[in-house]
Amino acid sequence: MIPLKTFVSEHRAANLLAQARWRDGIYCPRCRAESVIRHGSYRVFQRYRCKNCDRTFNDQTGTVFGHSAVELRKWFLAVYRYIRFNTSLRQLDVELDVSYKTVYRRVQRFLRALDAPRPQLEGPVKIDELYVKAGLKGRKRDRPSRSRGLSTRGRGSYEQDKLPVFILADRGTGDRYVLPAKAADESTIRLLLANRKEESLTVYTDGFRAYEPLDEDDAFNREYVVHGDGEYVDGDAHVNTCESHGSLARSWLSPHRGVSKDKLTSYLRTFQLRRRVYRKPGEETLKTILETAL
Repeated sequence: MIPLKTFVSEHRAANLLAQARWRDGIYCPRCRAESVIRHGSYRVFQRYRCKNCDRTFNDQTGTVFGHSAVELRKWFLAVYRYIRFNTSLRQLDVELDVSYKTVYRRVQRFLRALDAPRPQLEGPVKIDELYVKAGLKGRKRDRPSRSRGLSTRGRGSYEQDKLPVFILADRGTGDRYVLPAKAADESTIRLLLANRKEESLTVYTDGFRAYEPLDEDDAFNREYVVHGDGEYVDGDAHVNTCESHGSLARSWLSPHRGVSKDKLTSYLRTFQLRRRVYRKPGEETLKTILETAL
């Protein structure tokens, strides 16, 4: 259920922010000291004073929602709709009655605050890649405007404005990771598979030649299928899960009408957060979203 009461009450929004931010205890954002006392209020937010550095702060200080004249409940609605329903920024502009530039800057600030995924691979692991057309938007004085064609066929790289995005599906933990890269080569693949618990990791791939060096490495047990030969499943070996997850990632990026390659990582982190809260109820979803960015 959508947490409507939080979106219509500034006091409820402030209380939820305090719960999410101080879940591990209240501390000073400046000196990190925990010797903090209550010190009045600021608007609807609790105000505090640090006994160590004598600085005052409130629940909103130093967060992605700080220094904003827009009500907190509106920003909660914005991030909830953005992640839960993949609402475009242009649509949020209309629904919140806030200028597009204000919405864009605040949402981008929120995206930068999201934690980077840290794969902890148990295995077996399925790995596949997709390629996203993403250039540099706009115009700068030191370079020509972005080419809107981006019509390079086949595989690409960061320099070609066609970024490889790797999909990892860990059967041991059930976790899935969506990780952009500069290029789809052996060194990148080894880096993605480096953080593993088992000394020898079973890896399921397709027939892409960048995976072939894993056959000669004792740290990996590679099994693969060759799509070019019409082979998609061979016992436990397949990458269908990765391809399915990749199609969801493409659908996620589609409403945003061309993502800059410099911001692609942030958008994909948002996609992973959305998959985490996909089956959660509304109040729990909003709290998880806030805890991830605070």
